[in-house]
This record gives sequence, C-alpha cells and structure tokens, in this order.
Amino acid sequence: MDVHPELEPIAFLLGRWEGAGVIGYPTIESANFGQEVVFGHNGKPFLTYQSRTWLLDRDGNRVRPLAMESGFWRMLPDRQVEVCLSHPTGIVEIYVGEVVFHKIELHTDVVARTVTAKEYNAGRRLYGLVNGNLMYAFDMAAMGQSLQAHASAELKKVADFVPGE
Repeated sequence: MDVHPELEPIAFLLGRWEGAGVIGYPTIESANFGQEVVFGHNGKPFLTYQSRTWLLDRDGNRVRPLAMESGFWRMLPDRQVEVCLSHPTGIVEIYVGEVVFHKIELHTDVVARTVTAKEYNAGRRLYGLVNGNLMYAFDMAAMGQSLQAHASAELKKVADFVPGE
C-alpha cells in the first residue's frame, strides 16, 4: 500500500522506533526511560501513532511501565501538521505545527482534561531525523510549573511499516 500523497512530508516517521531517553521536571525525580513508538497508515491521509514508555534502572533493564499515548497525525496545506493525542490518564491534546525537511515543531492548540486527570496545561514537541535516528524533545507546563523541558529521547528504527500490521 502506498503512502497517501498528502503524507509525503511526514512519511519518514513510518515504522517502529525504539530507544531510550531522560525525563525530569521540578515535580518528579530525573530518570532514564525506554520507549517504543509506532507510526502506521492505512492508505488514508493520516498516520496512526502509538507510544509506550517504561522506567529503566541503571543497567537499562525495564522496571515498570510509564506513560502511553496514541493518536493521529494529519498534514495540512503549506507543510502544516495537526496531531491529536489521547492519554489513558484522562488528557487529550491537539498539537499544530510545521514540517521543515525532516524536522517537526509542534505546540498545543487545545488541551482537555477529565476531572481526575493531573493538571497539564500546554506542551511543545520537537521531532527530527538525525543520522537516521528519530530524536525528540518534549516541554510541558503542568502542576503549576511554566513550560519547560520534560523528556527527550533518541529512537532507532527497528522495523519499517508493513501494511496490514
């Protein structure tokens, strides 16, 4: 199955990516984490997205699950992109941004929370393909804190996207 023509600017994301990164924030202790991200498509003009993370110990072993999120990425005219993400913790985010070559800059346009969700007010994400690896940084404003660094990681592509998976 061919990638929908509208998705060409973000088609480099397709596949399964794995790697590790660092999390930190004034309200939590800094730690290392592992991550798996899967970008897929079904021929329509959007990418599917799933991410799961887990806490790593000093030796790189999985300790326990951390965050999960899933959603959809859509291209708009003029290399603009729109991302809808949902979290099992009761948070839904809509990001808007721009694709420039293999760099994607996003910021939240809308954040919605259930009554049981922790305070989360805004996010900013930067993705880039560097030497074949997917690098990203995530800044957030939450728990009474201003927008600041929260997570960053380097992910290696471990599988190309296979239609029907």
